[in-house]
Amino acid sequence: MSLLNHQLELLAPARDADIGIAAIDHGADAVYIGGPAFGARASAGNDVRDIERLARHAHRFGARIFVTHNTILRDDELEPARRMAWDVYRAGADVLIIQDMGLLELDLPPIQLHASTQTDIRTPEKARFLQDVGFSQIVLARELTLEQIREIHGRLDADRCKLEFFVHGALCVAYSGQCYISHAHTGRSANRGDCSQACRLPYHVVDAQGRFVAHDKHVLSMKDNNQGANLAALVDAGVRSFKIEGRYKDMGYVKNITAHYRKLLDELIESREGSGFPLARASSGRTTFSFAPDPNQNFNREFTDYFVNGRQDDIGAFDSPKNPGQAIGWVTRVGSDWIELELDDPQAVLHNGDGLCYFDLQKELVGVAINRAELLPLPAGGSGARGAGARGAGARWRVFPKDSIAGMRDLRQGTRINRNRDMDWVRTLEKKSSERRIAVWARLADTPDGVRLSLTDEDGFAGEAAAACEKLPSRDPARGKAALRDHLARFGATIFEPLDIAIDLAQPWFIPASLINQLRRGAVEALEAARAGGYRRPARTEPVTPPVPYPEDTLSYLANVFNQKARDFYAKHGVKVIDAAYESHEEEGEVSLMITKHCVRWSMSLCPKQAKGVVGVKGTIKAEPLQLINGSEKLTLRFDCKPCEMHVVGRMKKSVLQQRAREMAEVPMQFYRTRPARSTA
Repeated sequence: MSLLNHQLELLAPARDADIGIAAIDHGADAVYIGGPAFGARASAGNDVRDIERLARHAHRFGARIFVTHNTILRDDELEPARRMAWDVYRAGADVLIIQDMGLLELDLPPIQLHASTQTDIRTPEKARFLQDVGFSQIVLARELTLEQIREIHGRLDADRCKLEFFVHGALCVAYSGQCYISHAHTGRSANRGDCSQACRLPYHVVDAQGRFVAHDKHVLSMKDNNQGANLAALVDAGVRSFKIEGRYKDMGYVKNITAHYRKLLDELIESREGSGFPLARASSGRTTFSFAPDPNQNFNREFTDYFVNGRQDDIGAFDSPKNPGQAIGWVTRVGSDWIELELDDPQAVLHNGDGLCYFDLQKELVGVAINRAELLPLPAGGSGARGAGARGAGARWRVFPKDSIAGMRDLRQGTRINRNRDMDWVRTLEKKSSERRIAVWARLADTPDGVRLSLTDEDGFAGEAAAACEKLPSRDPARGKAALRDHLARFGATIFEPLDIAIDLAQPWFIPASLINQLRRGAVEALEAARAGGYRRPARTEPVTPPVPYPEDTLSYLANVFNQKARDFYAKHGVKVIDAAYESHEEEGEVSLMITKHCVRWSMSLCPKQAKGVVGVKGTIKAEPLQLINGSEKLTLRFDCKPCEMHVVGRMKKSVLQQRAREMAEVPMQFYRTRPARSTA
């Protein structure tokens, strides 16, 4: 088994190059970022020059840059997509993450390919196929259990293909690549990076008899993913790349969450030292932080580990898709333009600019932005403002909200208050908050006409610098040697940190500090050059020949085939019937617009499987369809109980069909312009 199978990769998101650089500095082994176009986040593109700047910084630490190239493409976009692949490769990118199999039929650069989660990888057969057609890493569906991940890993050649898994961030409720609601209702395709996020909207849920099951609930909105407690189990199941979601997220989020998982993975690696299967980081250096990472400080909808440990009851953020924050105290009084609060922690501090929130009587989240916060003295004898059962007094604050209190629904004495933005935390992460250093061994030795400083780093790269100097004995050898060691250790703003300093001189010569600084600068420059020259981008995996058959011989619109090259790819791999992608507008009737492992019936305790064994229930609960209603929008929920999946069924709006007709007149598709006529015999 290769060394790579022992390496754990922390993969962080980047909206732009500066955030990507911060991710590297906070411990990421790899960063994924959008290129100029064709990434699955339409407004998160980056210039090739920024990709080059980020790659140059990442490669100093042996870290890698993945470029997202993971939308489905029209025929007229294939050539621009091919050119962009070459552009980012020349800029130093290490990997392309792709969804559209048409790209495999093009003249791509010799860059490593990873299969996007948009390719919907849920089975060992699909995973093995993607490995055999040339993917070196595959991003598994978020819905998989540990056992399913283990089964997929068992079908792969670990020296050819690694498993990547999302461990943190927002969750798409649909299997990735299997959601078409956005396109059906707005013409904005999730498969083309432009999702309208219908899953975060509130819906009425109505049963087959027209009765309300739920009123104005965000029943398709999931809590945020957090696999922090499952990292060891995921490693044992075969995962080697741990991915943080968030290419739209800000600098503070990326710093904090990257640092959090860096610490967790380092602890896991350290715990396995000396075991039969030791683990290692996938890049170089050690990272230290000036803050204590805390995932609760960033925007989140509360956390779930989703399906990793089986189906759970609490995966949904049904009351609100917003950030509820963390509970900090209670309302004690409400004035005309102020609110008084008693905090749970006597040491807690509120700041101007903090964000507070609470749930109103309808369980909707109401925000309270603090314009000014004032600490109040504690009343003599403690506070009983919470009413009966109060447990003594915490810190008391008066806050003056930015917005009118009159518009804050159901705000009253006893209301529980959360904080979802802490300005002190925000300011902490606006500053420099990490150091990433590569360990070096330094050796200062005599030369015939002077001295030489040699540096060897933790990866075996070496650099040295020599200088001529007059060798004058030090007046105080002990102090002279200590001074030399002290000056040699000053690596300052470099990326290196001395692990050991050897002074191999005939005697502790007096060497001016300016000469030591000159030697150190020269040796560091040589070492950096050696590292840059020794960096090797990961190799592209060659596909198996002859071409392996696809696990199925028929593909529906769910396969997202949107161009002739993608059609040719599947035909080459034995597929006989290939339907066009939903975006081609050939599926005009009711179809599954979303397939998801989340089940509204289960979440509302209406699942027939839940009813089994319940006293008084005699087969009366069935998985009958439900309806989702949001204004004029209506969707039908159908339940496939054998695989335990839910289908959200609907049809494309006429306005979207008309919009598509106009687009087709401007850019005609060469592929699937018409469906073959069906026989009426």
